[in-house]
Amino acid sequence: MSTLSGGDNRCKHGDTICEIRVYEQEVIVVPILLLASFLVTLVFILLLRYCPEKVDRIRPQASKSTSRRVLHGIDAPPGINVLEHESIALDIPSSYSTFQPPYTYLTKTLSTTGATPSVTPSVTPSPPPQPYKPSYTQSYTPVVQPRELPRQRLPESFNLVTPMPGAFSLRSDTSVSLYRARMENRNVVLRVLNDSADATERHSFLGFASFLAQLGPHPFLPELLGVVSLRAPLVTVVEELENRDLLSFLWRCRQDNVDPPCEMTERRIFTMAKQVVHALEFLHSKDLLHGNIRARSVLVSNHFTAKLWGLHGVYTRKNKGATQKVDPSMKKWQAPELLVKKPATQSSDIWSFGVLLYEMTTLGDAPFAEISINELLQFHQRGKSLKKPSNCSNTLHALIKSCCQWKDQDRPSLAEVSRKLVSGEKGASDKLLKASGPVNIEQYLQEAGYGEANSYTVF
Repeated sequence: MSTLSGGDNRCKHGDTICEIRVYEQEVIVVPILLLASFLVTLVFILLLRYCPEKVDRIRPQASKSTSRRVLHGIDAPPGINVLEHESIALDIPSSYSTFQPPYTYLTKTLSTTGATPSVTPSVTPSPPPQPYKPSYTQSYTPVVQPRELPRQRLPESFNLVTPMPGAFSLRSDTSVSLYRARMENRNVVLRVLNDSADATERHSFLGFASFLAQLGPHPFLPELLGVVSLRAPLVTVVEELENRDLLSFLWRCRQDNVDPPCEMTERRIFTMAKQVVHALEFLHSKDLLHGNIRARSVLVSNHFTAKLWGLHGVYTRKNKGATQKVDPSMKKWQAPELLVKKPATQSSDIWSFGVLLYEMTTLGDAPFAEISINELLQFHQRGKSLKKPSNCSNTLHALIKSCCQWKDQDRPSLAEVSRKLVSGEKGASDKLLKASGPVNIEQYLQEAGYGEANSYTVF
């Protein structure tokens, strides 16, 4: 009351300006502060609603590690390579029941910058190739929680989401749906786990994403761009290669006036084969066998760059060893030792690579088309091999025959194959390869050894 009375005494009755000066704090400062607080709160709420990624960048980080980067989600800034020289496993707090890696999942420690070096197992030298035996550490690789996409549902997270049609109508993996989408101004493929998937399928889905992250970047392997693992639907985001898989690309090359253009020459065969060999050497350097080398396991970009895919079998063998389901549709591509249930070696991949060269030369013919699955082993035992295609040069046919030798020790190493590809590319022809007519899908399935339960699913 003293203040009010003092103000009344200092100001004449009706002098408003004088009263405002006296009560400046109560009349001006406090209301302005309240209004400013309200506006800041309102702006923050609007950012949370419409631009959550900006809020994530503003928030202070609880802790920063100098030895490794955190695996960012699919909203990572373009300048950060989230897979650069890192040994990364995906995980989230145990409160989220859909991703708790099984106790049987043992990951191999990779030698990475800033990470603990891996222990190189001792190998006893021996003239014949040793069966492939993956070595695993007896402890888990340290896990890093990825930064998740803040939006709630798939259609709100990506642009132009459309289903990706399969090349064949048959599908075996009913738990995963494929979509094309736009993300950060590029085309991507979304592997989306269906809501009906059980716990085992969820573990396998996210475990495969973890495996791709740990595998690391390679110019001739499709790039993993991010994951959504903290909420449904679970999504793995992989770069899209516009020409899709090599087999359908080869089939399009049989047609005239296709869009986009599809042209295959012998020189391009050598170039793309070199790229596949580089990717295969990368896997073998990590003690990983591919086990599924064929045209449908290779993806092709719009610049005709070949990238090796079909890596889910690599992940399965890494975690389950030799115990895995036998794929009957792979027998026409398998080395003889695998047909008699012997352990796979690196030379088994080289045999399959020779069959891949045959597919490329014939523009997607089924290998050993005239031989049934039951007679295939006897066919190999008699020393017979793939027929020389009409489009095939002597140099390319000699490389196919050397890769498909009955004895695994007679097959060339990947380094030798790479040298032959480089040499053959220099003198290769630029003449377009031709094939007689389009492929009859039903006939191809029969000749390639596909059963009714098998499908042609790239991703």
